[in-house]
Amino acid sequence: MRVITGSAHGKKLITPDGLDVRPTVARVKEAVFSSLQFDIEGRTILDLFAGSGQLGIEALSRGAKHCFFVDNSKVSLKAVRNNLANCKLESNATVVEKDSFSFIKTTTKTFDIAYLDPPYNKGIINDIMPELVEKMSDFGIIVCEYADKNELSESYGDFNLKKTVKYGNIFISYYKKGED
Repeated sequence: MRVITGSAHGKKLITPDGLDVRPTVARVKEAVFSSLQFDIEGRTILDLFAGSGQLGIEALSRGAKHCFFVDNSKVSLKAVRNNLANCKLESNATVVEKDSFSFIKTTTKTFDIAYLDPPYNKGIINDIMPELVEKMSDFGIIVCEYADKNELSESYGDFNLKKTVKYGNIFISYYKKGED
């Protein structure tokens, strides 16, 4: 795993051993960031279920103002901290060891882009989205990675599905506020 572009271009990222973390494959990460390229600079990012932190780090490398990395695994957060240090992006990051549901319910922060990549096939996205949309800015974007095409709703609160793209057995869905 490497950072694709930006200030940390080419930096190698570590991922925790084991099956608990499933890094987003390079072609999917590249496609996601290609579609978000004009929405990242100066924005506040949420990397929920952070794992290795590769998605938030990619956003910071591309000019995001700040990223919140949230995970409840000490092993994952150790990898996030190591990756941030290696990329020299610690000053733009907040690493939170907390269950994602608890974080969303208690945070007072507002996010411009949120990336959700929870364990597949557990319905977690549907459970957390109603709370998450309340923490998003008016021009916010929520990106969800999941395995079952029938897993998500067309809308959550004021956020509507804008597009879904399939990459092998992975689906990426983008939600934005309003009709357009």
